[in-house]
Amino acid sequence: MLTYAKGSRAERELIHFFTGHGYSVIRAAGSGVNSLSPDLLLFKRGNQYAVEAKAHETENLGLDREQFLGLKKWEENSGITTLVGWRRNNEEWLFLPLSVFNENEKSFTLNWERAQMVGRKKEELI
Repeated sequence: MLTYAKGSRAERELIHFFTGHGYSVIRAAGSGVNSLSPDLLLFKRGNQYAVEAKAHETENLGLDREQFLGLKKWEENSGITTLVGWRRNNEEWLFLPLSVFNENEKSFTLNWERAQMVGRKKEELI
């Protein structure tokens, strides 16, 4: 339950930030339970993002194959830019396109060093 609470808190943090900057935000029902949709949908005057929020204090972020492929399909079907938002303790949120993840046998991964090079800060999305 602690992981769910941490994830929900991270999602609420993003909702507060983006609504405070004029976005309309939808939090997906059942986010964190299935891989059918991303956690958040963000809309503002032609800007559209789907965000899968991850608050993990690890050197490598991994998304299991089913979840990653679900996000990829979501992006293809909707035409909405789909990003993985990753935040580590005492670090800024980074928003990462699906294309930067490396495919492994069971998952898609990215390390923090690479994320810092290619990720966008939340301020860059407003």
